Amino acid sequence: MKPVFRLDEPTDDDVSTFHRDGFLILPEVFTDEGLKGLTEEILSLQAVKDYFKSLSKSNPEADNLSPKHSSSYFVRPWNDRGPWGDRLIDAPLVTALLHSTIGPNYHFCHSAMNIAPRGAKRLGFHQDHHHWFHENPINLSERDKWYIQILYYPNGFKQGDRNLMVIPGSHKVAPTLGVSPDRLLSGECDQEAGRKLEAHRLELPAGSMVYLNARAYHGVEPKPWNSPQAYRLFVIDIFKQAGPPHRYTQEIPVEWMKKANPTRKKMFERQAFTEDCWLE
Repeated sequence: MKPVFRLDEPTDDDVSTFHRDGFLILPEVFTDEGLKGLTEEILSLQAVKDYFKSLSKSNPEADNLSPKHSSSYFVRPWNDRGPWGDRLIDAPLVTALLHSTIGPNYHFCHSAMNIAPRGAKRLGFHQDHHHWFHENPINLSERDKWYIQILYYPNGFKQGDRNLMVIPGSHKVAPTLGVSPDRLLSGECDQEAGRKLEAHRLELPAGSMVYLNARAYHGVEPKPWNSPQAYRLFVIDIFKQAGPPHRYTQEIPVEWMKKANPTRKKMFERQAFTEDCWLE
């Protein structure tokens, strides 16, 4: 198979941008073959086909959807991956990005896949570092460790149309209980962040990637009923610094482990999350 990405490693400027802003945008980073292959793999899944059928049956006239028929498709963990999706886990670019930020000691945490149709609702600004919100001794010791989300947008998005929103620099504000998106945007935390904190509404072409520090506040805007794009496709892989499980650290499928080379086994050989794993 040909490469999934056009790049094999980030530049020094890319790494600096990530550390400064809390995220890095790599527009149109997929190769043509990689983008076509990944998209076809996802859309050919039976569960996805059934989802689209349910939408069409519930609304024979697509322009007359009602809110109850705008439910997004969401699966976590996203284990039903074809060859192109599987290669995202340790493509040269992904490995180089993780090594340049986390270092060599990291685990594959979990993944998810989402399809947002017209009418999908807004998701407000939030963080996704799950150790911050659980008052457990393990979590308190883990809160400053790396938790990286790699967001993939096979068909991209326009501003105002299920676009990603971020607050650059918000990853530098300590995650105390009093911090909220409103406070961040009010100017109260500018000094701690070392910059004026403002919301940015992104626009990305098809085949783009966002490499995100989960400490950075981010969200998504709604998808209008009159959007020219029928749905926005989104997949995400999440990696964490080696250590205890996070809230969604998934079980690794047996077939993944059987086929894993030594590098993958290092990513996969870790404890998965269970309801009592932090009590041990």
